[in-house]
Amino acid sequence: MKTLGKILGGIVLVCLMILASIFVFSTQKLNSRIEYSDASPPIPSDSASIEKGRHLATAIAKCVDCHGADLGGQVMIDGLPMARVIAPNLTSGEGGIGAARTDDDFLRAIRHGIAPTGRALAIMPSRAYWHMGDDDVGALVAYLRKVPPVNRELPAQSWGLVGRVLLLKGDLDDMFEAKAMDHVARRSAPPAADTTADYGRYLAEIGGCTSCHGATLSGGPIPGAPPDMKPAANITPEGIGSWTEADFFKALREGMRPNGIAIDTLSMPIPMTRLMTDLETRALYLYLKTVPPKAAGGR
Repeated sequence: MKTLGKILGGIVLVCLMILASIFVFSTQKLNSRIEYSDASPPIPSDSASIEKGRHLATAIAKCVDCHGADLGGQVMIDGLPMARVIAPNLTSGEGGIGAARTDDDFLRAIRHGIAPTGRALAIMPSRAYWHMGDDDVGALVAYLRKVPPVNRELPAQSWGLVGRVLLLKGDLDDMFEAKAMDHVARRSAPPAADTTADYGRYLAEIGGCTSCHGATLSGGPIPGAPPDMKPAANITPEGIGSWTEADFFKALREGMRPNGIAIDTLSMPIPMTRLMTDLETRALYLYLKTVPPKAAGGR
């Protein structure tokens, strides 16, 4: 019995050491600092810029899709023992982070997906927002400063044992876009807001089209999405080449394909795309007509 007790004690000790190692190394990976280089643009205070920021947050960048219509935050993933991932309350209300964030903090989070501590933010589409021009990101921050406070306390973000093992294996790398980005690259000045394919390309980038539909816009599984979510559609000319401009408007505003089949609003944010202006929707359509055709799922 004494020998058996020693064996069992040894097994327990080994298990505890393994668990401790998983916790320590996964915590190091979660908290590893990312260096970046950027210059904060001036933050405007005029009503037109604030309204522009509101439009960006709703119709284009779709901040409201994760942080809620009031930007008061919500639980995005509640799947312990894998993870509980939070889209924080961005307002200055109770439980919000707005009052504690500087303009640089917001810029770092939006364009780079990096928290004030230097760690990568989870499920932050920073690859898309990196392209956002100074006027647009300045207007977005200006709007965040003026959004009404929301009193909403949210649970802390947490990673369970399963999630920490997956983190160490690299299986959850898609959830942390900041880790794979070039944070010192130079960005081109955005094109003028006009009915052009060039402006449509810019909207596709900052609007997240490339985040879900892939760099080539050919669709496939959405990175970081639950495995049961429908894959993103092929929106290259191979997929929607026969669509007219009217078909495209109907798809983005009514969530309906030309054949009368409804678009799944769980994978396509129709409540936000329907808020795009005629100019923006037409420019995006013109851009998609110029994309090289590609077979579905090529990303």
